[in-house]
Amino acid sequence: MKTRILLVEDDERLADLTAEYLRKNDFEVTIEARGDTAEARILNDDPELVILDVMLPGKDGFEVCRAIREKYKGVILMLTARDEDLDQILGLELGADDYIAKPVQPRLLLARIKALLRRSPVVATADENGELDQATQLAFGNFSISQATRSTQLGDETIDLTTAEFDLLWLLARHAGSILSRDDLLQELRGIGFDGLDRSIDARISRLRRKLGDDPENPTRIKTVRGKGYLFSKHDWQ
Repeated sequence: MKTRILLVEDDERLADLTAEYLRKNDFEVTIEARGDTAEARILNDDPELVILDVMLPGKDGFEVCRAIREKYKGVILMLTARDEDLDQILGLELGADDYIAKPVQPRLLLARIKALLRRSPVVATADENGELDQATQLAFGNFSISQATRSTQLGDETIDLTTAEFDLLWLLARHAGSILSRDDLLQELRGIGFDGLDRSIDARISRLRRKLGDDPENPTRIKTVRGKGYLFSKHDWQ
């Protein structure tokens, strides 16, 4: 079965060209041209991935992302203006899994989509005893994270994370007690180095801290090591 993509883009020519390119690469693509109808379309169709432009008639992409993020569990890839870093940060803060600058380069878009889908949630398989592979699960105090089921538990609460947030948290937890630089994290998650300007990691760290109940002024669970990077604490999870 082909992976379904909903492309939310009001530029008809760009939408048609992008859709045609993705269809040639074995994706099923539908197009939605308005932001004010995109929310219902996304929730009703429930595609595996949404490509969401920022500038849309009726409702902008930020509003759409904010409205659907808690209900829609698929991947959101936002299209943003080339030099507007604030757009990129805001999109990530609202729950987008990644962003790509316009004008869209088809091969880059395809590579980004494939990378995101490789990391999207999958159904876990149990062994003959019904047990999940313990190597894909980590626990620290009352916090646990499972790569097999892509689930995160803090005490009695299940923490709802986007695909990108889960991937970052898993990477940090897997290296608990070690400092990972922005370059380390970007290389692992997106296959690119840190250019000194990309704030996508910082935005996701901020969201993770809020969801994990970490004090944003004095974080102890995901610590900032000035000039070096981030460190996931093995402790402070009681």
